[in-house]
Amino acid sequence: MTDTIITRFPPSPTGYLHVGGARTALFNWLYARKTGGKFILRIEDTDTLRSTQESVDAIFQGLEWLGIDWDEGPYYQTRRFDIYQKFLDRLVAEEKAYYCTCSPETVEAMREKARAEGRNPMYDGSCRHKNRQPQPGAVVRLLTPDTGSTRIDDVVKGPISIPNTEIDDFIICRSDGVYTYNFAVVIDDLTMNITHVIRGDDHISNTPKQILIYEALGANIPKFGHVPMVLGPDRTRLSKRHGAMGVMEYKKMGFLPEALLNYLVRLGWSSGDQEFFTIEDMKHLFTLEAIGRSPGVFDMDKLTALNGEHIQKSTPEKLLPPLLEQMTDLAIPHDPDDTRLPAIISLLQPRSKTLLEMAQQAEPFFVAPSTYCEVAIKKNFKTGSLEVLKKIEEKLTESEEESETAMEALLHSVCEEMNLKLGKVGGPLRVALTGKGQSPGMGETLALLGKERSLPRIRAAIAFLETF
Repeated sequence: MTDTIITRFPPSPTGYLHVGGARTALFNWLYARKTGGKFILRIEDTDTLRSTQESVDAIFQGLEWLGIDWDEGPYYQTRRFDIYQKFLDRLVAEEKAYYCTCSPETVEAMREKARAEGRNPMYDGSCRHKNRQPQPGAVVRLLTPDTGSTRIDDVVKGPISIPNTEIDDFIICRSDGVYTYNFAVVIDDLTMNITHVIRGDDHISNTPKQILIYEALGANIPKFGHVPMVLGPDRTRLSKRHGAMGVMEYKKMGFLPEALLNYLVRLGWSSGDQEFFTIEDMKHLFTLEAIGRSPGVFDMDKLTALNGEHIQKSTPEKLLPPLLEQMTDLAIPHDPDDTRLPAIISLLQPRSKTLLEMAQQAEPFFVAPSTYCEVAIKKNFKTGSLEVLKKIEEKLTESEEESETAMEALLHSVCEEMNLKLGKVGGPLRVALTGKGQSPGMGETLALLGKERSLPRIRAAIAFLETF
């Protein structure tokens, strides 16, 4: 076996890349990156009825958005049948596997008999040592031991031992010539020199069979690590109703890839009490030994809060491209070269838990309100608001400076002249400028809008109030 750590992620292209699969990919990728090893992508597409190119593309797109890159691949199982056949022929030639002509009905009768006698429902090995030849309807079974046990030295769950009496001579090639999952996976992992198989613990039942195939081939067995599943808040298996969407849906919802990775890595792995991790932190700190044995519980609120923390700790330059995508998706008119964008992002970072929220809050900086929020009108357009807006218009028209400091001074001068608190001045101005009842501070907003954008909005609000 190679000294280089080699891990893999082998999704089936029967749907999108969901968060459970993304976490499995992340653990394998992090371990390869931490150890200076290799990470291989393999597409397990032998389910030809359900596998689609659309799903393959969705897997690539999801991994690329997350920043999970691969060193080899993608390999496709459907293009490797000749390799599987060579290993199958070898096992048959060495009498470690055999052709079985028992019909499905016959096998089911064996299992019913075993159940009736209180034994495990298993194939009874009728075709063992009969030297059957390939023929229509025949399957190939692995000859498994009748005594002893098969041991999994699981790096996550610890040692697991399964009596070989519980494992029958299972099928490794079906009657239609398609190789079974367990056989194809072993041949792939063997020929790709995989050293560590890190996957969900729903695969534990497959592992003893796979180890027996390795042993029949006289091959080194990789280290297995079975990671507890991700559960919904009700502690049932994660599903769409819990938020188990394709990872690209999280992009549409305004999540940062590094925030999603941070959240996923904490669903089953820890490093002390630390919660916030950059990707570099994860690469440096990740170990298989720190993966827990309890299932992770997916919590959308926690993910959203963590995403807000990543937004706050990011830079306007890094947030700009994904924010512009959000604005485009929301059909918010904007100029990507607008020099105000970094300042707008800085202003909105503490107020945004997602980039979708940030884009929605950024809209008033680019689009004048066509209507005013009814709740905001009731709360902020009071007796005297018309005079306040007229005074602001007067002073803003005369102002020769548009800095935040100048705008703050302008608003305070209005407060002093009219003997009003800042809320009585800022409230109606906020509705005039944004159409909403909430926004960043008015000095900052005025400075970023400038006189050219602000004055028409204030005058429109004055006209509205004059007929209100």
